[in-house]
Amino acid sequence: MGGNFIIVMNIIRLSILIILGLGAIWFAWRVFMTSSMVRSALSLLASMAILGMMFLVMEAEFLGVLQIMMMATEMSIMAIFMMMYMMDPGGMGNMDMSHQKKLSIGTSLVAGAMVIVAVSFSNWETIATEVPTPAKQNYDLGMELMKRSMMIFETAGTSILVAMIVSTATALPFKNKKDD
Repeated sequence: MGGNFIIVMNIIRLSILIILGLGAIWFAWRVFMTSSMVRSALSLLASMAILGMMFLVMEAEFLGVLQIMMMATEMSIMAIFMMMYMMDPGGMGNMDMSHQKKLSIGTSLVAGAMVIVAVSFSNWETIATEVPTPAKQNYDLGMELMKRSMMIFETAGTSILVAMIVSTATALPFKNKKDD
C-alpha cells in the first residue's frame, strides 16, 4: 500500500507541476501581449508567483516562499515606477508595446531550436540514487547564502535601494530659491 500511495502522490505532484508550468508560460506570454504596463507587471507577477508555487510543490519551501515574497515586492515597486514614469501606463492610448516583431520571432525560434538541440544531444549523467531530504537541502542552501554569498546579496540589495531613492529624488520637482 505504501508504494502505491507514493506513486499516486508523485503522479499528482507531476500533474500539478504541469498545470502550474503551463500557467506560468501563459502569464509570461501575456506580459508581452498587453499594451498596459500595469497589466504587464501584474502578469509578470503572476508568472513569477506560479514559479514560487512550483518550488513549493517540489518541496523546496524556502525557495518557494522566497520567490513569492521577492517577486510580489519587486513587481509592486515596478508597477508603481512604471505608472510614475510611463506616458501611457494604462494602455488606453495607441501605444504599441511590441517592437521589431519579425526579428524577435526569428530570434525566439532560433533560441528555442538551440535549446532543444542542446537538451537532446547532451550527455546526461545517471540519475542520482541518493537525494538529501528537503530539510537538508534547505539547510545547505541557507548555509550557502549566509556564508559565501551573503556579501553579494547585501551589496545587490543596497544598490537596488540606492537606485530607488535616487530615481524618486530625480522625479521630485526642483525649486530654485531665486524664483521666489
